[in-house]
Amino acid sequence: MKLSSSLFSVPGIRTLRANLRRPISSSPKISQPSAIKLKTPIFLRPLQFSASLSDLKKWHKWAKGMALSVGSSFVDLDNGPDSTLLCRELNWFMEDSIEDHSLISQLGVQNNLDNVRLRASLDELYTLWKQRIEERRPFQYIVGCEHWRDLVLSVQEGVLIPRPETEFIVDLVEDALSSNGELAEGLWADLGTGSGAIAIGIGRILGASGRVIATDLSPVAVAVASFNVQRYGLQGMIEVREGSWFEPLKDVEGKLAGIVSNPPYIPSDDISGLQAEVGRHEPRLALDGGISGMNDLLHIINGAASKLKPRGFFAFETNGQTQCKFLKDYMESSYPGIFCNLNVVSDFAGVERFVTGFHQ
Repeated sequence: MKLSSSLFSVPGIRTLRANLRRPISSSPKISQPSAIKLKTPIFLRPLQFSASLSDLKKWHKWAKGMALSVGSSFVDLDNGPDSTLLCRELNWFMEDSIEDHSLISQLGVQNNLDNVRLRASLDELYTLWKQRIEERRPFQYIVGCEHWRDLVLSVQEGVLIPRPETEFIVDLVEDALSSNGELAEGLWADLGTGSGAIAIGIGRILGASGRVIATDLSPVAVAVASFNVQRYGLQGMIEVREGSWFEPLKDVEGKLAGIVSNPPYIPSDDISGLQAEVGRHEPRLALDGGISGMNDLLHIINGAASKLKPRGFFAFETNGQTQCKFLKDYMESSYPGIFCNLNVVSDFAGVERFVTGFHQ
């Protein structure tokens, strides 16, 4: 749920991946509720498969042919990916799947029978890429991860894919910490945490006594966020709780140093017009903000009035200029003397995206 219109760019695709690989040396042993089946990102899987370089070349030729056949048809249909982006994704897919990246340059060698060690079987590679093209399954769900800031986060169906513009929330928090050092040692809440991206980003810049509670209504999101938190070794700083918005925070009334959220904010009638990767595959629970798109934003603002401690900070992401203006006006008229230093902040593309401020 990003961008101010109903036409979405492919979510969260990053152009610089190589220098962000594997920030953690191994995948942790994490126990999760038996009802939730976590999917291991391909790049974290063991090298338990192999194929000849010739067979891998055949797969790559087939996969590239499928990507090239798309042309600009997805762009014309719903502003989806074109062939150039899909070919770039194919290279990233290869990097995640094979042991030796230098072998990618050898795919043009004829009749090479050398075996290549893989993290997924050749049959799975065929299946996954077919899903990418024919079903428009998001690339991040194919490989099981997304690059966000300097993190590589696990994602899967049922969890919103974190977007590049949401990274700016962490920067806004860092600015607030620099002006008030006490906030860095306080308790923060990330509402609707999804993959845990914002909570982890904030957890890494708080002080030694700082803590984050990340909440989400989705059991899948709670499991995935817990995996990501533990993978980055932040389980002592970040607690993931299941529940709707402030419901899991009844024990911290008036104690929060900060509240951040990237809630659902797409108007219900706009969901059907979203890019297929988003509308068909990402959880509607994380997208649909009601008729105006502001149901959850208003609920969060109302809760922030009582949950934030004096001089506590907040930053909320919105759908754009109209929502930002409405929310700022709403806080000024409905909570006079409660919120102060209200600001509307633009994202990297110049779109008015965030509402920030402090509790009096």
